[in-house]
Amino acid sequence: MFPARFFTLSLLGLAAVFSAACAQEPSSTRQPDTAMTDLPANAQQAIFAGGCFWCTEAVFERIKGVLRVESGYIGGTVPNPTYQQVCTGTTGHAEAIRVTFDPDQVSYEQLVGLFFAAHDPTTLNRQGADTGTQYRSAIFTLDAAQQETAEKVKAELDALGEFSKPIVTEITPATTFYPAEGYHQDYYDRNSSAPYCQVVIAPKLKKLGLE
Repeated sequence: MFPARFFTLSLLGLAAVFSAACAQEPSSTRQPDTAMTDLPANAQQAIFAGGCFWCTEAVFERIKGVLRVESGYIGGTVPNPTYQQVCTGTTGHAEAIRVTFDPDQVSYEQLVGLFFAAHDPTTLNRQGADTGTQYRSAIFTLDAAQQETAEKVKAELDALGEFSKPIVTEITPATTFYPAEGYHQDYYDRNSSAPYCQVVIAPKLKKLGLE
């Protein structure tokens, strides 16, 4: 499943910083849109959607050079959506993560490679047991350079035949990113003993060499 060209974390220099479907949880206060005032001046951002955001968040939080990861919603038509609304699959939003990173330590291209390695980009609107458009594979680009890089990596992987089926990942300019409710943030690190974390996230991290 994982593309060899981008999977080898030592090749990418992505050393670990530290060692059933997304369950419905009680509502809680929405996480505020985090300012970047406490981050390096050269910090950049990237937005990825690869199934349940609990999974993708846990992966990217363990990458050297990644400064912050926020779970949230993007790509839909309803302003300021709630988790309950997104779960219906009718708002158009995808569960996504916004990654803030130091480009001197990890490049956008490397993060795109990790994104493809960390999920199955060949299944339409589904990751494992998680089904619906909210679980689609997508890269939401923030400028022309990101668009070009994401399309290049996708084309290279398809050309190399790294996956048994064509990549269906959507690559599109980002719209408004809405941070998810507070209980979704750092979900794996705060709930690592939960069944979903043990059955789905922990094996993914182990397979990627991040746990």
